[in-house]
Amino acid sequence: MALGPLGGEYHVNERMERKSSGKRRVFVQTETGCVLGMELDRSDNAHTVKRKLQLALNVPIEESSLICGDTVLKNDLSVVRNDSPLLLTRNFLHRSSSTPCFSPTGRDLQQRDQSGPIEILGCSNQSPRTKDLVKDIAKAIKSGTDPIPVRSGLGGAYYFRNCLGENVAIVKPTDEEPYAPNNPKGFVGKTLGQPGLKRTVRVGETGFREVAAYLLDHDHFANVPSTALVKITHPVFNVNDGVNGYIHQNRNQVSKIASLQQFIPHDFDASDHGTSSFPVTAVHRIGILDIRILNTDRHAGNLLVRKLDGVGRFGQVELVPIDHGLCLPESLEDPYFEWIHWPQASISFSEDELQYIDHLDPFWDSDMLRMELPMIREACLRVLVLCTIFLKEAAAFGLCLAEIGGMMSREFRGHDEKPSELELICIDARTLLVEREISTSEVKEGDKDEFQFDLDCEEEVLELTSNMEEELTVETAFHFGPKGRNGHNLLYKLDERVEEEEAAEDTEGDELPLRGDEHAGLVPDRNLNVSKLSLSMKNISVAEKSWRHPGASQKCGYLVGTSSGNMSANEQFPVSSSFVKLADMSEEEWRQFLEYFQKLLHPAFERHKSGSVGQRQRQRLGTSCQF
Repeated sequence: MALGPLGGEYHVNERMERKSSGKRRVFVQTETGCVLGMELDRSDNAHTVKRKLQLALNVPIEESSLICGDTVLKNDLSVVRNDSPLLLTRNFLHRSSSTPCFSPTGRDLQQRDQSGPIEILGCSNQSPRTKDLVKDIAKAIKSGTDPIPVRSGLGGAYYFRNCLGENVAIVKPTDEEPYAPNNPKGFVGKTLGQPGLKRTVRVGETGFREVAAYLLDHDHFANVPSTALVKITHPVFNVNDGVNGYIHQNRNQVSKIASLQQFIPHDFDASDHGTSSFPVTAVHRIGILDIRILNTDRHAGNLLVRKLDGVGRFGQVELVPIDHGLCLPESLEDPYFEWIHWPQASISFSEDELQYIDHLDPFWDSDMLRMELPMIREACLRVLVLCTIFLKEAAAFGLCLAEIGGMMSREFRGHDEKPSELELICIDARTLLVEREISTSEVKEGDKDEFQFDLDCEEEVLELTSNMEEELTVETAFHFGPKGRNGHNLLYKLDERVEEEEAAEDTEGDELPLRGDEHAGLVPDRNLNVSKLSLSMKNISVAEKSWRHPGASQKCGYLVGTSSGNMSANEQFPVSSSFVKLADMSEEEWRQFLEYFQKLLHPAFERHKSGSVGQRQRQRLGTSCQF
């Protein structure tokens, strides 16, 4: 047991820590949606797991990879925790849909999969309410109480009921998401693991994001309903013809990996009610969560409204945030915060809210999510760290919720999408990192022939690096008007060296960096010097190659540099640019990047508060997926 950042207890699942005891249970899913629960012996490796999957589900395993989050399991399975979901995916160059995925017969399933009708995956920190909810659903399934499909939305979802026929949970299978193979509403065409509605959120990975939002809602601060990742079996689930090749006689054996969220009885959603009656505290708390997790789809339809009855409560309501599947993208995205224009968001934070924000620890949160959701990608955790640091520093500076959300949202001028103020800070920090690396490299090259001793060389490198930084720094003072820089005076030399590095990065492989926990030395510093760089952003267009590369290559699972004006695979949903990539940095580079990032925050807040950016007329056209 360990203490969380807000004083709550964090219970480590003993089952997750018993790798040395031998037996572990995992749930392997194919990229077309088939799921099999299996016991791992100490002698099992990636090949034997794939072989078991082939025998049970008759799936092809040639030229395939077994994946857990960022990790491709080559042979050793010691990193796989108990109750983890794994994904079997065909290698890209050999991807083929000619071989169907057949469901096993009842006898085969009985021999190979001893799963119950519903089982919780991964998380050890489930509340008693969630466990009781799962028991009620299992009991209802056995008694013959059928779920009800949800007609609204773009993905497959189902209301599961208790034995009394009451809706108690909403279940969203991962293979029925928009674009997923078994989507029941016609939005198909991709396999699990490919870019989805948002190119920074992959198909089949919204479910664990729903769970992550719940786990990050410490002390039930924002009122996120209890949520878990489950393996669940029921004939109500959709299976598209020609996708999995399920045998219809055995449809009662269809198993899915899905998110399960407690159903909250409510009177309406925020789109059916005037926002002026919403409590300031509720709006602030939901906004704080949305900023931390970079929610790209907070619209009125996923804010449930409950009327509060009782003496003295006439007209009072409670807000319940749901649908967090498009949070924690793999790179900085344009968020969609519908509350940004509500009057409550312009009211200053209360002392309680400031205290809550101050106690947030993004590194503890990251470690917790790695333990509870081992499939989560490191890039998502870096977004969490970056946005939480931004929130903490902005709140401490005195910015309100609307100002913070505004700095995170992109601006549209005509048909061009401009980076947000947060993204500009990240671009500044990244360029400082590149400049430092280039300078250090040049110093080391020049020192080879001049120094005989390594110690002298190291001292000279440190001295020259220090001198370089002193020459680049100026006092933290900002001038506006004729001599000012009209909004962004921390600007990069986007010179050939940076373009060459980006071009080299775009030609690299798709592997994400290894995970690490090194985050020492990240101490807030509000008495800062800032790099004085020469190039103003005011004449830089998104269409220029500094921002967008023609024929942008795929990096870390999503396309870099594609404009939000382009259309996605079925030409119905916009995709957005990735101005900032976080996954391509080593652990040391990431640590140094965060140091630069924190040093640039205070001046950016000063500029925003001064009105040079904040008072400029902006056109915010962020899109909601209504997912």
